[in-house]
Amino acid sequence: MKQLILVRHAKSSWETSLRDYDRPLTSNGIQDAHLVSSHVSNLVPKTFLVWSSASKRASETAIIFAQNISFPVESIQFKEDLYTFDERKLEQIIKSCSDEYDHLIVFGHNEAITNFVNKFGNIFTDNVSTSGFVNIIFEQDRWKEISNGITKKIIFPRDLK
Repeated sequence: MKQLILVRHAKSSWETSLRDYDRPLTSNGIQDAHLVSSHVSNLVPKTFLVWSSASKRASETAIIFAQNISFPVESIQFKEDLYTFDERKLEQIIKSCSDEYDHLIVFGHNEAITNFVNKFGNIFTDNVSTSGFVNIIFEQDRWKEISNGITKKIIFPRDLK
């Protein structure tokens, strides 16, 4: 059995002239990431692998989750290829995970996350919000074979306010 937790990066700023990749979190985004990560600590397995898009907003979100869930920031693997909005690429990356890991947490971007959740989970969502947390369980024992997962939990910041 495999467990996948997907987290969409927190709300980022459009107020700067930075390129998309370099956009930081807003203060509301930082608050929402703290809110969700503090609430889900009991839903995260004891051992897991953590991957994050290397973009500023995703990596900042992953670091906030690390602080609140108490996993070492140094354990986060920042991956350039997770800076994607395409669910097929996201699927390919997730399916490349080593089978020695049963639990994977991925911090990334929309539309890739929403479309992945709707393709592989059993609960449809119009949009995984910023700081959104989705936990999907797969019966398969190999990442490259995952399909037809069971969505165990969806948590958005608005659910906690």
